[in-house]
Amino acid sequence: MIALRQVALQRGTQTLLDNADVTLNNGVKAGIIGANGAGKSSLFKLLLGELAPDQGDVEMSGGQRIAHMAQEVDALDRPIIEYVLDGDLALRQAEADLLAAREADDAHREAELHGLIETLDGYRAASRAAQLLVGLGFLQADLTRPLSAFSGGWRMRVNLARTLFMPSDLLLLDEPTNHLDLDALLWLEQWLTRYPGTLLLISHDRDFLDAVCDHIVHMHHQTLELYRGNYSQFERTRAEKLALQQAEAVKQQARREEIERFIARFKAQATKAKQAQSRVKMLERMEDIAVAHVDSPFHFTLPAADKTSRPLLVLDQAQLGYRGKTDDGSDDNIQLDKVNVTLLPGSRIGLLGPNGAGKSTLIKSLTGELELLNGKRVPGEHLAIGYFAQHQLESLDVSSTPFVHVQRLSPTASDQDIRNFLGGFGFKGDDAFGTVANYSGGEKARLALALVAWQKPNLLLLDEPTNHLDLEMREALTQALASFEGTVILVSHDRHLLRATVDEFWRVADNRVEPFDGDLEDYRVWLKARLEESRRDSRGEKAERQSQQPSGDSREARKASRKAAAELREKLRPLKKQRDQAEQTMEKAQQALEEVELVLADPELYTDSARKAELTKTLSQQAEIKARLDESERQWLSTEEALETMEAELLASEEAVS
Repeated sequence: MIALRQVALQRGTQTLLDNADVTLNNGVKAGIIGANGAGKSSLFKLLLGELAPDQGDVEMSGGQRIAHMAQEVDALDRPIIEYVLDGDLALRQAEADLLAAREADDAHREAELHGLIETLDGYRAASRAAQLLVGLGFLQADLTRPLSAFSGGWRMRVNLARTLFMPSDLLLLDEPTNHLDLDALLWLEQWLTRYPGTLLLISHDRDFLDAVCDHIVHMHHQTLELYRGNYSQFERTRAEKLALQQAEAVKQQARREEIERFIARFKAQATKAKQAQSRVKMLERMEDIAVAHVDSPFHFTLPAADKTSRPLLVLDQAQLGYRGKTDDGSDDNIQLDKVNVTLLPGSRIGLLGPNGAGKSTLIKSLTGELELLNGKRVPGEHLAIGYFAQHQLESLDVSSTPFVHVQRLSPTASDQDIRNFLGGFGFKGDDAFGTVANYSGGEKARLALALVAWQKPNLLLLDEPTNHLDLEMREALTQALASFEGTVILVSHDRHLLRATVDEFWRVADNRVEPFDGDLEDYRVWLKARLEESRRDSRGEKAERQSQQPSGDSREARKASRKAAAELREKLRPLKKQRDQAEQTMEKAQQALEEVELVLADPELYTDSARKAELTKTLSQQAEIKARLDESERQWLSTEEALETMEAELLASEEAVS
């Protein structure tokens, strides 16, 4: 158990916590959310004993093994798999003791230590470490390379693997997804859902929080508020509270109108059936999301250029990559071949693909920053590109201010126009004149986005724009992109951003760029199938030899197949019943939700003070029904997937019998 009782914490002149209370039971998976600077990382330091509270008590269960992901990783000459193995101090000590016992020829001590290493699961340690690294995007050939051979982002992945490898009862993760692509993020999500201990997770990725967490701790106004459920449930609960605050009514209405315009635009342009279904479900939640973020300090638009071209940009039979000798001695490193791309005004495209497949290469080639190896790049007459990539944070003038950065782009712009514009990105008042050198990663990312927006592009190319951005800024960016009138191409591991802002996906894989007819769930399925195929290929000759071996007595084999098919049919019956029950529950919940929302559609319910209790009760009913509907949808999806898997197995068994 973790308990903070009447805790006060101050860093410098800033009060982070004041009489804060929260209790977390063992085994919970809690997301820690709050604005940048609210004190989330300082909360971790309190739990680690690196900070002491100025008032109150921090109580923790005794004997807990704590694993914490350090934010800085030194460049070491140690192979990355050894660096990960070093995370288990007890195992490393046992291995050192075993070596000493061998040198001393102490057989009895050797036997004891072999037993200890087996208890620590030490004989599978290298395999477990390799699985973590491969899951986070490393190749098998990378595992023996030294840590110093990798860039900062990849070192952070190694550091994350080491943290996950550490034996722990309490796992503290601070922004673990910042340097991950979508593939690695999906893998980490699955790993954390299976983690048996207590997890405290600082993240600004709402889908990640939804998938992993069962509690949310909101750091807000120097307090800690605990909410049951995932991030979406937190938003609904918080929306109910804010809906009762009359002072926010005007802002809420403006948000609703903005969402309605977004929905109207989406319905007019979406064409793909699966993608449309995914977007409609997301749009149904948008109003709750907007209300929950109504007090956000960020609200801005992304103006598009006045003129455009049709097409905006064309790549014709293009080869994309980098010039220079490759490992096999060829002249150029071709990442993507025979790329044919025509970008039209108003297109909204999300790029999907495995790590290293060439998504960033494609974007750099579209900008013209990376010269084509072959083929043609034909820009439209009025093409105006806005490009955001992580390296742009490094190109900011750290000795300057946000105001001066914008002024350099438009020397004739008025001071007030610049200040008003920067205010939407959180640089209000004197903050517009702060020195960039003192800014956090999130503040620099906001400034880099502001500079892109100021230039009014008609083609917006965004490569992982949400790294370092907090939840409020991510939501503001989502709203701004949703109403952007130009063309968008987006690479992001933020699935909420992808669902809310793109109308189609392109898959970048196997040296090709091609349309992907599906949504993010279909992409997850494709990734899983691709991984399974890769594993089969790696087994190669072994699988082939096994397939060539005689199968034994054919009569016994058919008998066993018939028995297996019968058992599968028996298992299908309760699953089908569960699926049908879930469908019935969904239908009833949907009907009840429509009835409640009909009541909430009455404007007098919000203005008549005598009906305040009725409003509160109706909002509570709405939240309860939505939670019931979400749960029944999850049950239906889970059961349907299990049915599909079993039916495929049954078909295979019946084919074996025949």
